[in-house]
Amino acid sequence: MSEEKKNIENEEAAPAIGAAGVYTEEQIQVLEGLEAVRKRPGMYIGTTSSRGFHHLVNEIVDNSIDEALAGACDTITVTLYPDGSVSVRDNGRGVPAGIHHKMGIPTLEVVFTILHAGGKFGGEGYKIAGGLHGVGASVVNALSEWMEVENRVGGKVYTERFERGHVARPFSCVGDTDEDDHGLFVRFKPDPDIFEETVFDWDIILTRIREQSFLNAGLAIVLRDERGDEVREERCCYEGGIKSFVEYLDTDRSVDPIHEDVIYMSDEKPDRNMSAEIAMRYNDSLNEMIITFANNMTTIEGGTHETGFKTALTRAFNDYARRMKILKDSDKNLAGEDVREGITAIISVKLVDAQFESQTKAKLGNSEVRTFVDSLVYKKLSEYLEENPTTAKTILDKALTAARAREAARKARETVRKSFLEGSSLPGKLADCHEKNRDVTELFLVEGDSAGGSAKSARKSLYQAILPLRGKVLNVERSRLDKVYGNVSIIPIIQALGCGIGDEFDINKLRYGKIIIMADADVDGSHIRILLLTFFFRHMRKLIEEGHVYFAHPPLYKISRGKKVRYAYSDEERDAMIAELGENSDVSRYKGLGEMSAQLLWETTMDPETRTILRVSIEDAVACDKIFSVLMGDKVEPRREFIEANAKYADADMLDI
Repeated sequence: MSEEKKNIENEEAAPAIGAAGVYTEEQIQVLEGLEAVRKRPGMYIGTTSSRGFHHLVNEIVDNSIDEALAGACDTITVTLYPDGSVSVRDNGRGVPAGIHHKMGIPTLEVVFTILHAGGKFGGEGYKIAGGLHGVGASVVNALSEWMEVENRVGGKVYTERFERGHVARPFSCVGDTDEDDHGLFVRFKPDPDIFEETVFDWDIILTRIREQSFLNAGLAIVLRDERGDEVREERCCYEGGIKSFVEYLDTDRSVDPIHEDVIYMSDEKPDRNMSAEIAMRYNDSLNEMIITFANNMTTIEGGTHETGFKTALTRAFNDYARRMKILKDSDKNLAGEDVREGITAIISVKLVDAQFESQTKAKLGNSEVRTFVDSLVYKKLSEYLEENPTTAKTILDKALTAARAREAARKARETVRKSFLEGSSLPGKLADCHEKNRDVTELFLVEGDSAGGSAKSARKSLYQAILPLRGKVLNVERSRLDKVYGNVSIIPIIQALGCGIGDEFDINKLRYGKIIIMADADVDGSHIRILLLTFFFRHMRKLIEEGHVYFAHPPLYKISRGKKVRYAYSDEERDAMIAELGENSDVSRYKGLGEMSAQLLWETTMDPETRTILRVSIEDAVACDKIFSVLMGDKVEPRREFIEANAKYADADMLDI
């Protein structure tokens, strides 16, 4: 998009508030009821993309899980239907059936139509809750084309229907039922006018359901899919709770534990309405996986419970190593990253007044949780290490190896820095751009010198920089940081980006807004892409999380007939274009970027006005970790099985990792 177009858009979008007569009381909007949710859905569910779309299911399931936390529910069933709707049924207590004492309308209607109304804001209905009945329920209702609710409570069956948040069929009693038949059934269809995504993904929902089953030992959650010719169903129920979760994650990621038992610890403070449980085990990988939850909600950005865990973990191992003389007086303490290398840990806390950063509950903020978890982990882990010296030594040996590698990495980093300072501050092969504003700059990481030469000739040097890749990109999944600093392909990338890696990473120092991986559309090109993605995911994850990493999408075919020329990016597009231009069309298959002239490369792959670039995003960090562990790890069999199972997805449309 040109600068001129941006200015025009800004002028249209932002009236001059300071101009006389423009900003008056008429400009102040009052959104009543659920209108605010429909007007600004991102404020309530984070995004209207696939993540927000699937978050609707989580909100309703979370309310049912709160019934399980209250001891009133042991089975939840989630069903996907051919019409694009989904239902959640539980055998909990249902919603009180009477008229609300303040609102003067049925309580069920209050729950599903009024924000911040529910049984979890200080009443005695729930001691612990993650989903805030009324916030989540009413938001889902507001963002649904329609919603049907069936409420079984007190031997009666009540129903109500809503359409886009408004009552379409009033609350009414439709019959009697047995006193033992109780619970809530909610079926809804997300509004296609709101969401970019309109098809529920079985794997996304199953992953979340399995997670919740691990967190609530003994709770059965069933997922049914009625959209195909045959009904698919999976039941998740784990008596082992989060210990089973750790075992599942290690198996799923194809990593080998270095000690047999899962370390488990728990405690509760009834006087403070707070409890915590932690399960952890070490494996032979170089990466840590710590997943945290508060009131069964995944806190993807961590929070005080994760801080307390990490602090206590480091302190407990260092104190034990000092007592056992494994660390001498002259030795430095192990760093946090040393004692977390290869750990798989689940941290789950439950508390009455959980303070989340937003409705999507990304980060826990309760300060008292940090000291509670810190105290629990230090005490229980210290006891475990004393009672299990063999396991303690195995873990410490791994941590000491990590510490030595960290020190080697520090020296390698200093050597690299020194060489940078002595010579150029940027890699020699980098053809940099003139613009310094990273909002408009692009760095192309190009496979091979030949393609790099074409790209340098084709680019707009004002805002496009080119860095040809040199040598073989290191597989960082199998390499510690000291090896990273010695790789001739990776060092220029670190140097060009300017934001550092690992614990030194600072996204504010990033020099380019878009990092575009441009490789051939063949097996070797795919290998280069996955190697670079593994590097970014393991050492510069925020680049992906904040949307800075892209794939270039060069054409596979040129189809021409006479003066008509088309470019196809897939076999399907090729066939459609041949059908359009005629069977006698000339079809050329590009073997690589190096074959393309500078003009052709610009027109098809680099020109912002005509190109297609594919942004890499992270929908599920756990799933990403699994993909990189399996694809780039040492084990051949899991990698073969993964490729065989997912080969049909191996095309340019696979953006979300």
